[in-house]
Amino acid sequence: MTEDHRFPCPNCGADYRFDPDAGQLVCDHCGHSEPMHEPRARNTTIEELDFNAALSQTLPEAEIEETRVSKCPNCGAEVEFDADTHATECPFCATPVVTDTGTHRHIKPRGVLPFRLSEREAQKAMADWLGRLWFAPNGLKDYARKGRKMDGIYVPYWTFDADTKSRYSGARGTIYYVTETRMRDGKPEQVQVQKIRWTPVSGRVARFFDDILVLASKSLPKKYTDALEPWDLSELTPYSPEFLAGFRAEGYQVQLEEGFAEARAIMDRTIDRDVRFDIGGDRQRVNGIETQVSDVTFKHILLPVWMAAYKFRGKTYRFVVNGRTGRVQGERPWSAWKIALAVIAGLIVAGVVGYVIAMNQ
Repeated sequence: MTEDHRFPCPNCGADYRFDPDAGQLVCDHCGHSEPMHEPRARNTTIEELDFNAALSQTLPEAEIEETRVSKCPNCGAEVEFDADTHATECPFCATPVVTDTGTHRHIKPRGVLPFRLSEREAQKAMADWLGRLWFAPNGLKDYARKGRKMDGIYVPYWTFDADTKSRYSGARGTIYYVTETRMRDGKPEQVQVQKIRWTPVSGRVARFFDDILVLASKSLPKKYTDALEPWDLSELTPYSPEFLAGFRAEGYQVQLEEGFAEARAIMDRTIDRDVRFDIGGDRQRVNGIETQVSDVTFKHILLPVWMAAYKFRGKTYRFVVNGRTGRVQGERPWSAWKIALAVIAGLIVAGVVGYVIAMNQ
């Protein structure tokens, strides 16, 4: 779901917009501005929540909120409506969405990473990215360069902290060489042959994981959002609704337990690398790892993404831009005539090269 956060200007009644650079609410209609009710607290420690308490549904009620949602019939995104809105366009695939009466009860965000790029800067980043794709249709490039509106959306993520202690068993491989006699062209030849001597080993490794990041949205292909990393999580700010003024915020679709399962897979890959480093030697075999996980905590955070969903010749193209760095990812469009032209040009070049070689011979 996505949620519109509106704060009316007391001067003219238009909606305020949060200006990340100024750190205040700004009215684009009359120019009035107002400082945040709470100062922007950079590098402030954001309190973690207890994972087990959340699973047992014993979190404080202040950490929970309920909103009215409707599901996009095309991509499945859950879009939130305010009381005066009955229809809108899905920001993820540009499909018309009509309101219903569904509700969503979820854990409130704990932190937010405010937008740094303006919509105009995001449009330029996307146009430049498309411009580097030679096989993209010219019509789509022109369509994007016209400055079509992009949606600023705060995308939900989970972060997980955990303390881990692991016991392992395996073997350390040491490379050595022996001289063997082998026949070559009917004659004996001395060759060096590589061997590995395996020694059984066991041991322990420990690691504290801090802010394992897991996407909590299913509205966009994960390969695109993962490619927007890295995020400067050290700049996270304690959540306040004013930060979202003029933007949308999507509710999480990946539940907490499902998110931790993905985080645990990330942890296990790191622990496997730790074990192999601890085994040492030239080669390593890992027979088994037993990991004890404790003190698991989490945060629900919102990260800034500029998003465009364009319908071009009956097909929807989706692009996402990191609202901090300007990194762009999206569905790569292809132009059939450009591909055909490239193939023909390649055949012509190959033919000319072949002709020159034949003439020289």
